[in-house]
Amino acid sequence: MSPPIAPSLARAPDSGAGARRASFTPAGAWRPGGRYVLPLAVFLLLTSIAAAVAVGSADLSAADVLRSVGTHLGLPARPLPPLTDSIVWDLRLPRVLLAGLVGAGLAVCGAVLQALTRNPLADPFLLGVSSGASTGAVAVLVLGIHVGAGPVGLTTGAFAGSLVAFGAVLLLAGRRAVEPTRIVLAGVAVSQLFSAVTSLIVISDAHTQDTRGVTFWLLGSLTAASWPAVALCAVVTGVGLLVCWAAATALDAFAFGTDTARSLGFSTGRTRLLLFGVTALVAATLVAASGAIGFVGLTVPHAVRFMIGSGHRTLLPACAVTGATFLIWADTAARTVFSPQELPVGVLTAVLGVPVFALVMLRRTATP
Repeated sequence: MSPPIAPSLARAPDSGAGARRASFTPAGAWRPGGRYVLPLAVFLLLTSIAAAVAVGSADLSAADVLRSVGTHLGLPARPLPPLTDSIVWDLRLPRVLLAGLVGAGLAVCGAVLQALTRNPLADPFLLGVSSGASTGAVAVLVLGIHVGAGPVGLTTGAFAGSLVAFGAVLLLAGRRAVEPTRIVLAGVAVSQLFSAVTSLIVISDAHTQDTRGVTFWLLGSLTAASWPAVALCAVVTGVGLLVCWAAATALDAFAFGTDTARSLGFSTGRTRLLLFGVTALVAATLVAASGAIGFVGLTVPHAVRFMIGSGHRTLLPACAVTGATFLIWADTAARTVFSPQELPVGVLTAVLGVPVFALVMLRRTATP
C-alpha cells in the first residue's frame, strides 16, 4: 500500500490558535525502522561523493580524493601530481557536489509543492521556471544576447528567464495566486508559452552546432560545473531548505487542505506565497546551473515518503539526502557508461524515474 501524502492528524481539547498548533502532530512520521533511514542515507551520501569523484576515465582512488581535498583545505597531506589534483579539484569534485545540491534542492521543492497543492504529480517545474530558464539559455546560446562570457552568461540568461516566467505566473494568477489550482493552471499556461518561444528561437535562428548545444542543455547537463556555481547553489539551496523545514508543521497541515491549515492557526495565504516563492527561487537557481533535469522532484519524495512516512520535519531532510545521492550516481553513470560519449543526465533521470513513477501510480491505484 502506498503511503498517503498527508500525515494523520491529532487534536487536543485545548482551544486557541497556539494550542491548536501545538496539538497538531503528524502521527506515523516514522515508519517501523524509519529512524535508521536518515542516518544511513547520510552515510551513503558521503560515501557516494568520495566514490563518484574517483570514478572516471582517469583511475583514481578514494585516498587520492582525500589527499587532494586535504591539500586544498590546508591539512597535512602529501600533494598529488598537478594533473591528478586538477582532475579531482577542478573537474570532478565541483561536478559531484553540484549534482548533489541540484538533486537535494529539486527533491525538497517537489515534496513542498506536493503538500502545498495536494497534488502527487507536482514537481519543481510546476511554476514555469524550467521553461523560462530554457528560453533564457536559448536566447544566450542562439541569439547571442550578451550577459556574460561562457557558462556565466548561460547561467545568467537561464536564471533571468526563470524569474520572468515565475513573475508571469504570479501576474496571470492575479490576486488568487495563493490558491493551488489557480497557480497550477497559470504555471501550465506559462510553461507552454515559454516552451513555444524556445522552439521558435531554435527553429528560426539556430545553426546545427547551436541546436546540438541547446538540446544538450535542455536535457540537463552538469558539464559546466564550477566552484562559483557550487557556492551559489549551496547558499540558495541551504537557505531554501531551512525555510521549508521551519514550515514543516504548516506543510503537514496543508496536506489536509486549506480549511484544516486555517483552523490550526496558520496564515494560509502568506505561508503559501512564501513557500511558492522559495521553491521557485531554488528551482530557478538549480535549473540555471544544470539545465532541466526532470523526475527528481517528482519521484524522490514519493520513494522517501514510502520509506519513512509523511511528517515533513523528517521527510524534507531525507528527501534532500536521497535526492543528492540519486543525482550523484545518475550523473556518474551519464559521464562514464558510454565513455568517451557523455549523455545528458536528464535522459538517465527520466529513464530511471518513469518506472519508479509508474510503480507509485500502480500502488496508489491499488490502494482501496
